Amino acid sequence: MSTRKESRKESREELLGRIGADSQRHYADYALLNQAMADRLGLHPTDLQCISMLDLESEPVSTGEVARLTGLTSGSATRLVDRMAKAGLVERHADPQDRRRQLVALAPAARERIGAAWDVPGAAFRALLESYSDAELTVIADYLRRASEVGREQARRLNSEPPQAR
Repeated sequence: MSTRKESRKESREELLGRIGADSQRHYADYALLNQAMADRLGLHPTDLQCISMLDLESEPVSTGEVARLTGLTSGSATRLVDRMAKAGLVERHADPQDRRRQLVALAPAARERIGAAWDVPGAAFRALLESYSDAELTVIADYLRRASEVGREQARRLNSEPPQAR
């Protein structure tokens, strides 16, 4: 669905360039939204990112999985989980397969509190998506899934290489 009135059809190169620029704006705007939501909830943005990722998990996860989901080192993920458990945002459960290992899940009260905070923004994003046809939504869903895979792959690549000199 295009909201632009254009006098000529964009070339593929122009369209790819526009999508690239719009993607950069989207990522920057989403970072601002995430920061504003974290501020509203009195959370650190990393805590909110972790909560968002835990909300998507169907089962409790290990601290190692929290590290993978958030891109943190295992030590940083452990400190994050400790801080969030102290704040009542997550609960620890013994792993039924290995009692020495702890699993982490979003606390029900935190899920409710953060879910309520997302009601208005979620409705706004839902209204935007409702303006697209089923075929367009299929393309959007495919793009988001595939772009997430590419993003995770590129984050792994960047994290495995030495930092650039400044």
